[in-house]
Amino acid sequence: MSRAKIPRKSTHIDMTAMCDVAFLLLSFFILATKTKPPEAVAVMTPSSVSTKVAKEEAILVTLTKEGKVFLLLGDKTHKSAIIDDINTTKALGLTSAELAKLKKTDFIGVPFNQLKSFLDLSTPLPPNQMSGIPCADSTNNELTDWIHSVVNAYKGENMDNLNLLVKGDNAAKYPAFKSIKVSFKKNDIYKFKVVTNSEAAPPGSELANKALEKK
Repeated sequence: MSRAKIPRKSTHIDMTAMCDVAFLLLSFFILATKTKPPEAVAVMTPSSVSTKVAKEEAILVTLTKEGKVFLLLGDKTHKSAIIDDINTTKALGLTSAELAKLKKTDFIGVPFNQLKSFLDLSTPLPPNQMSGIPCADSTNNELTDWIHSVVNAYKGENMDNLNLLVKGDNAAKYPAFKSIKVSFKKNDIYKFKVVTNSEAAPPGSELANKALEKK
């Protein structure tokens, strides 16, 4: 007697629950992920064998190969305090609306005498059309004033919280970098970090040997 054949049926799997979980995870990662801080301009930084990662919340001074200087003012709380202080100490006369707009700006890249016209623009000025913060001339080093307001904004705190970075183009001339250091020195800042591209230590070097020992 032949065996009774069982009719074949297609398998049905309810994916509703899995889709819900996938969208919940996606939403979580979108909300929890920190975006990369904006860059004033693209610069080709020098390379080094350092493996330290820079903190995200930082005061970043960017130096282009043309010698232009841009400033990123870190977290919102300190950024607001820095802008309020520079408006007061330099008597810029910015209105509350102009101050609010400046605080929403990603980075500073114009002299004091161009700030009002810069803020009056309906569309943001591209970095290649900005003149940068005056820094090269010792008699008109406006970066010194900005750094002074940065120090004022961090008063009463542990100055180790001031994460000061310099990101310079590899083709920039040393006098431009020296002007930035002068701005720091005039504000009694002698410690800062230089942003570089990480590269592997040369084989056989002390750093390479230490890395092998850790493995």
